[in-house]
Amino acid sequence: MLMDPEVWITLITLSAIEIVLGIDNLVFISIAVSKLPPHRREVARKFGIAVACLTRICLLLTLAWLAGLTHDLFQLFGQGISVRDLVLILGGAFLVVKGVMEIKDGIIGEAESEDIHTRPVTSFGAVIAQIAVIDIVFSLDSVIAAVGMANQTWIMVCAILLAVAVMLLAATPLGKFIERNPTVKMLALAFIVLIGVYLVLDGFEMHIPKGYIYGAMGFSALVEVLNLWAKRRASLPHADG
Repeated sequence: MLMDPEVWITLITLSAIEIVLGIDNLVFISIAVSKLPPHRREVARKFGIAVACLTRICLLLTLAWLAGLTHDLFQLFGQGISVRDLVLILGGAFLVVKGVMEIKDGIIGEAESEDIHTRPVTSFGAVIAQIAVIDIVFSLDSVIAAVGMANQTWIMVCAILLAVAVMLLAATPLGKFIERNPTVKMLALAFIVLIGVYLVLDGFEMHIPKGYIYGAMGFSALVEVLNLWAKRRASLPHADG
């Protein structure tokens, strides 16, 4: 399998989506950790991300198992609908709605956040549990995308582990990079909408070759890299003469 280019393309694509969309999780994790004493926040942040990684893998395995149930539950417009089809259709619809709403917020702007400085919470375990729940809610889109894009469970798990490792090692600089370049997140959200449409169609037995999806995503990513490169060169001072 490691010699198959599609395996590597899928792993890289999923990891990139997990990393970019995981930045939002770090914001909420920081809010939860801020309720602890300062000397315990860094430990709670790292431990919480590790626990969240386990809960995300459990969620992934559950959805992957449901996607493997192919016996028809009922008929819809003369077509059999199985548990797998329901997972793909509902998950795809969720991705489309979530992606469109996030893109809308990115275009028109979000409402100002409320003050997060609340009364400190003394329970370390309560903060860790809160981080785990937050991660499940905010990683649902990327997990559904992983189930829809990859056929091998180990590829999905590797993508999650790689994304979590990046979050642990490079959360701050990566967050600043995406903050300076909001188009990167917009591109990831557009990919989420594209994957959602693909899952819905697949759930209704309208199969589209994954090569078309990878081709469109790869071309868009290449254009974004060129845009960032051009933007960086334009910001550099030009030497006289």
